[in-house]
Amino acid sequence: MDALSTDTTRIESVHLRHVLGHFASGIVVITAMTPEGPAGFTCQSFSSLSLDPPLVSFSPARTSSTWPRIRETGHFCVNVLADDHRDLSTAFARSGTDKYAGVTWSPAPSGAPRLDGVVAWVDCTLHEEFPGGDHTIVVGRVRSLDADPTLAPLLFHRGAYGVLEGGERA
Repeated sequence: MDALSTDTTRIESVHLRHVLGHFASGIVVITAMTPEGPAGFTCQSFSSLSLDPPLVSFSPARTSSTWPRIRETGHFCVNVLADDHRDLSTAFARSGTDKYAGVTWSPAPSGAPRLDGVVAWVDCTLHEEFPGGDHTIVVGRVRSLDADPTLAPLLFHRGAYGVLEGGERA
């Protein structure tokens, strides 16, 4: 079967990842304060969903060991990473490490960690969750949020980190 086939039942995951990787996205770290302490993970699949009511969505992998712990708290903070946060993105993407080692943060209104120096943060309560293949589609109801218009976001495009070039910061 050729790479341009329209038969979606036979699309190979490697080709799907390659093609969809041409869509640039931001990088976020989803955080929460769990009974065991702060938890968090890096996520690329974050988006605004609704203005009324105010909703956002993201999609953790079903294999995530961190999302179930965050889900139990019923709330979380979405931290939009700045262009100098490549190391932070990598640290929160790893399993079995102290993701908060050397990381400074303050509590969002929900108590979830709001990471220092992020472009924006969105504090949410868990609104709904849906199955989405090998991922879970999470919908969060926005309770509080803010942004720093002087910072530029960290981007992910074609399998690599990137930053905005040529544009002026607000």
